[in-house]
Amino acid sequence: MTELRRDLGLWAALAIVVGTVIGSGIFRVPQTMIMNVGTVPMVFLVWIVGGVLSLAGALTYAELAAAMPGAGGEYVYLTEAYGPIWGFLYSWTQMWVAKSGSIATLATAFFEYTAHFIPEFEHVWFTAGPLSVKYGQVFAMLLILALGGLNYFGVKVGGGVQVAVTAIKVALIAFVILAGLFYSHPASGGALPPASVPPLFTGFIAALVGALWAYDGWNNVGMVASEVKNPQRNLPLALILGTAGVIAIYMLANWAYFRVLSPAEVGAHKLVAAEMMQRIQGPAGASAVSIAAMISIFAALNGSILTGGRVPYAAARDGLFFRSAARVHPAFHTPGVSILMLTAWSSILVLSGKYEQLYDFVIFGSWILYAMATASVFVLRRKRPDLVRPYKTLGYPVVPLLFLTGAVLLEVSTLVTKPFESIAGIVLILMGLPFYFYWKRRSAA
Repeated sequence: MTELRRDLGLWAALAIVVGTVIGSGIFRVPQTMIMNVGTVPMVFLVWIVGGVLSLAGALTYAELAAAMPGAGGEYVYLTEAYGPIWGFLYSWTQMWVAKSGSIATLATAFFEYTAHFIPEFEHVWFTAGPLSVKYGQVFAMLLILALGGLNYFGVKVGGGVQVAVTAIKVALIAFVILAGLFYSHPASGGALPPASVPPLFTGFIAALVGALWAYDGWNNVGMVASEVKNPQRNLPLALILGTAGVIAIYMLANWAYFRVLSPAEVGAHKLVAAEMMQRIQGPAGASAVSIAAMISIFAALNGSILTGGRVPYAAARDGLFFRSAARVHPAFHTPGVSILMLTAWSSILVLSGKYEQLYDFVIFGSWILYAMATASVFVLRRKRPDLVRPYKTLGYPVVPLLFLTGAVLLEVSTLVTKPFESIAGIVLILMGLPFYFYWKRRSAA
């Protein structure tokens, strides 16, 4: 049987972490944060808290990934700690809603930024009943399928693209940061009027949710653990160094934003980076940010396809998904069918325009599974004391508990602000159960 091949080195693993985390959040989230907390010091506190929680998650996952470097990431950890049904529900959620919805969202964001240079992308191509399709949506679909094809031809190819695009992305973001930090007419300080800001606790939690969304994606490298060279060393390094690097980039970017723009100006503009560069360099600066955002989103999109295709493959290898998804290409050593399935479904979600609603539905249930995956470090230390752990979580048990605290805060906030979507999301995930029992019986036959 053809197996996946360990072709991803440390730089590729780091590029997956950094490239997948930094998408459009760095350009959009500051507006939400300042409107919820009102002052610049509080914005930085939120970024620090969100970064510490994310780093706590990375430190915990580092132990799990090094000990169980198999394809699928959380699928492996949940299955080992709680049984195959939990791994299946994770793979079901990723395939049909979470990862596919994220890919569709990123591709659509890419076409929206591209429309800055090609306005025709915003024009409607055709309308059929309630379905209205823009030229940009067709472009987004083709982009997803093209990247799916690219990653079909070898993890080394996809990993090489990820390294190159992430390097360009970091360089462009560094240019934006330096432009802000060396701007000769910095904005005066200040804060939003207290009457326009929510109560401290409510606002802080709402801003923290935005920060955690911007940090989301550091866990994706675990999905390709079976293709990382020397995983016992490189996976912990990629998780920890990559997450720490993202924290540093976010802090520097926000320092630049608030040096050039006042809190009121940041609160008034959804695309804060574009407004900052417009102030510094005029329309050329705003166009430069659009290019940086496009490359940033492109790297996140490629990283999502590269990693996401391994989750349905892992389930199929255990007989819990279509058998064809378990095939490894004999020449390219990739789960080719699984990649094509994920990208085809993601493209359909782009066409439907329903991906954002699906993502809202599933975020509550997904974070329950993330929390369970993190908690598996406690379960497995009791259940599998014999498991070889090349890396053990620094600060155990406080560090995993810190991440779990953040997950609980996020869950409570989501349940309060979006109760219908939260309950509907649980129902959507549980809809996978009949398929689990079907595939389990079929596998046993």
